[in-house]
Amino acid sequence: MKQTLSLLVLFFLASFVFFKYVSPFPLSISLVSTQKTDSFAVSGEGKVSTSPDRAILNAGVTITSPTVKIAQQELNTKINAVSNSIKSLGIDAKDIKTSQYSLNPQYDYRDGTSRVTGYQASSNLVIAIKNLDRANDVLDAVVASGANVVGGLTFDVSDKTRFENEARKLAIDQARTKAQDAARLAGFSLGRMINYTENWGNQSPRPMYAAMDRAGVGAEATKTQIDPGSNEITVNVTLSYEIR
Repeated sequence: MKQTLSLLVLFFLASFVFFKYVSPFPLSISLVSTQKTDSFAVSGEGKVSTSPDRAILNAGVTITSPTVKIAQQELNTKINAVSNSIKSLGIDAKDIKTSQYSLNPQYDYRDGTSRVTGYQASSNLVIAIKNLDRANDVLDAVVASGANVVGGLTFDVSDKTRFENEARKLAIDQARTKAQDAARLAGFSLGRMINYTENWGNQSPRPMYAAMDRAGVGAEATKTQIDPGSNEITVNVTLSYEIR
C-alpha cells in the first residue's frame, strides 16, 4: 500500500515537472472572479411652456426670363425691393440674410433634342423678426414688394437654455421620486446613481408654407394675422441606480 501511494505521488510530481518545463502545452491555473451588481432604471419627463419672443421667416423671389442678363436684372431689382420693404419696418440689416441664389437654364426637350427656352433665377432671404408685433406687417410687406415664395415661418425662444434647464429639473425630480417610491414599496434601498441619459425636443407652432402670386395682392388685400401661440420644451431623462 505504501509502495502504491509512493508511486502515485511520484507520478504526479513527474507529470507536473513535465507539463511545467518540457511539454509544449504549459499547465496554468487561473482564478476568475465575477461580481454581480443589481440595478434598475426609472424615467422622468419635464415639460415647460413658454411664449415665443422671435420669429424666423423665409421669403424669396423666383422669375423666368429669356436671357441671363434680364433674369439677373429682374431678380436683383425684386429681391432688393423685398429687402428694402423689410428694413422700412425697422428690421435691422444684420437680421436679413441671403440664404440662396441660383440661376439655371430652362430646356425644352423635343424629338430627342433640347434647346434653351429661358433662364430661371431665384433668391431667398432669411429674416429674423425680434419684435413679434411686427411679424404680420413683415409678411404683408414682403408679398406686396414682390416676394412670390414665402414659407418656413417659425417661432422660437431666445433664452432656450433657461427653459431647458427648468424642464430638465422637473424630469429629474420626477424620476428621482419614482425611484424612491419603488424602493420603499419593494423593500430595497437605493444605492448610488450609475447612469444618466436624456433626450429633449422643442415642439413649436407648425411652420407655415405658402407660394404666393403677387397678382391681386396690394393695399386692398386682407392683412395677415399670425398667432405665435406657445412653445413647449420637453426633456426626458433615465436614471439608473444600484440596488442595496
